[in-house]
This record gives sequence, structure tokens and C-alpha cells, in this order.
Amino acid sequence: MIGKLKQNLLVACLVISSVTVFYLGRHAMECHHRFEERSQPGGILPLSALGGSMRTTLRTGQNLSTPFVYNKDMPLIFIGGVPRSGTTLMRAMLDAHPEVRCGEETRVIPRILAMKQMWSRSGREKMRLDEAGVTDEVLDAAMQAFLLEIIVKHGEPANFLCNKDPFALKSLSYLAKIFPRAKFVLMIRDGRASVHSMISRKVTIAGFDLGSYRDCLTKWNRAIETMYTQCLEASDKCLPMHYEQLVLHPEKWMRTLLKFLDIPWNDAVLHHEELIGKAGGVSLSKVERSTDQVIKPVNVEALSKWVGKIPADVVRDMAVVAPMLSRLGYDPHANPPNYGQPDPKVLDNTRRIQKSAERPHPS
Repeated sequence: MIGKLKQNLLVACLVISSVTVFYLGRHAMECHHRFEERSQPGGILPLSALGGSMRTTLRTGQNLSTPFVYNKDMPLIFIGGVPRSGTTLMRAMLDAHPEVRCGEETRVIPRILAMKQMWSRSGREKMRLDEAGVTDEVLDAAMQAFLLEIIVKHGEPANFLCNKDPFALKSLSYLAKIFPRAKFVLMIRDGRASVHSMISRKVTIAGFDLGSYRDCLTKWNRAIETMYTQCLEASDKCLPMHYEQLVLHPEKWMRTLLKFLDIPWNDAVLHHEELIGKAGGVSLSKVERSTDQVIKPVNVEALSKWVGKIPADVVRDMAVVAPMLSRLGYDPHANPPNYGQPDPKVLDNTRRIQKSAERPHPS
């Protein structure tokens, strides 16, 4: 009797699974056909064909019934860098602009890009894929569609859509190939500060041994070299942005950035903290480790927190452990370094934050 019952349950499960797979497959084919139809000449409008007021309305969520039109030729923005290099601050400042939407890290984008890179690097795997008809052209089209869906659908529509997944820029050259109008912002920070931040805040990063400054600095060096080299190769599409200069002189560098991105200036980018959690403003993740820092106005509190925290033997060998420091303009022997003097407004922000921290909280 029990054996019969198990057999019936097994058959029922198989039927349910088959039906589920059938409907998922049919849905995927329908989505594919709709994508094909929209991709035909005249089938999908470039983003620029939408009126400015239409896009502003969509951005504020007042007319969500209007379809949002997107394709691979839209002006995407990718923000990246080694984690703990100011990528969250950068995207929050851009998110404050009424025509830009970045949103939280997707986490899946760098992973799917890493998989694609792995397939391409393996000659044997590439041969098998080609033999199966899964050519570079097929994979590129699939990657375009997948990445676009993630970037577009995980937040509100906007004139300029932006993705911030730090390690996505390890594939900067490939992203520039499949998204010809995309632009890239590479956040660069003193590697000693980045590494101290990830270790002191226990930010888990694949491949980084948080118990070793030497190991983390070596991995930082390798990662930033990969991204910086690709950024230089695509110099007309990629802007290196030093975190220290951004927080010392936010207006100067945000004006430089918006000009590079062909986005009109808006003072809101200098006051991102006032737009956190507001409609059309800055949405922050409850689980990202930088959230508690970017809720504050731009300040210089974090610039030199690493000084005196790195083991003496690592400090001694710094120029050898992390040669990219010198290449990026940092003095590997300066402890503390002189990053420059902050703008008066930034200095005021920092003083207010420090006073607020000193003020006793009611128990």
C-alpha cells in the first residue's frame, strides 16, 4: 500500500514538473519572440526618441502605464572598482540626479560576466560551444539581453540607467563591446585605505584573506591593475575617479563626471543624503556594508583611518606588495599621505558629523 502511494506521488511530481517546464519554456520563447520583434528596424525606439517630460514622469513614478523603451544602444553607465573604494558613494551621488537611476548592487552581473570570461578563456570549452552552435555572437546577444533585463527591471526607469557592481569592471572591455554607447566610471582609492576598510569592517570578498593585510593588498593590486588597464584602453569611454579627490572637491569632480557622461548639471548630486529613501531619489540596500556611511553628507572622516593599522613588515614592503599605488599617484612610503585640502563645505560637513558623534545620546 505504501509502495503504491509512493509510486503515485512520484508520478504526480513528474507530471507537475513536466507542466512547469512546458509553461516556462513557452514563456521564454514568447519573450524571445517579443524581443526579436522589438529589435527589428523600427520596432523599438532609441531612448532619445522619448520626450524629456515623458522620461521625467516615468522617473518619478507618476505614469507607470507608459512602456519604458530600452535596447543595447542606450547610454548605460557602469560604476566599478575594488570594493571599499567609494563605489557606493559615487552611485548615491549620481542617483540623486533626477535623470539618473543606479540602484543597489545586483550581485548577479559580475558573476555572469565572470562565467562568460571563463568560457572564453578555455580553448577546449570554446571549441565545444562553437561546435554546438553557441558562438560568440549567440553568447553576446544572450549577455546583452540578460544584463539589460537586470539593469532595467531592478529599479525605476530613467533617462540614464546606471549599474554599480564593483567587480563588473573586470570585464570593462567586453561590456564596451556589447554596449557600444556605455560609459564607465572606475573608482580608485588608496589601496591601503580600501584594504583596511574591508578588514576592519569584515567585508567578505571572494579570494581576499581578511586575516592578512599582505594578501589583501596583493589581491587589491591585481584587481585594480586589471580594471585600470582596461579603462586606459577605452579612455574615451572610461573616466578614472579618485575617491580622495571626489570627497575633497565634490563639486569639481561631479561637474567633470556629468560632462563626461553628457548629463546636465544638477545641484542635487552634491546633497545625496537629503534624497535617501525619497521617490525618485536614492534607494539604499539594508544589507550593503556601505549604507551606514553614505547616509552622511560628503566628508573626509575615512581618508586616513588606515594610518597606524597596517603591520610594520607590510608597511616596509608596501612598494613591492602594491606597486599600483605609485602608478595611481599614491606615495607608498607616506604614512600619513597628503591627499590635499578639502573644500570649505566638506570641512563643515565633517565638523558637523564629528560634533553629532560626540553629542551624548539619550538612554
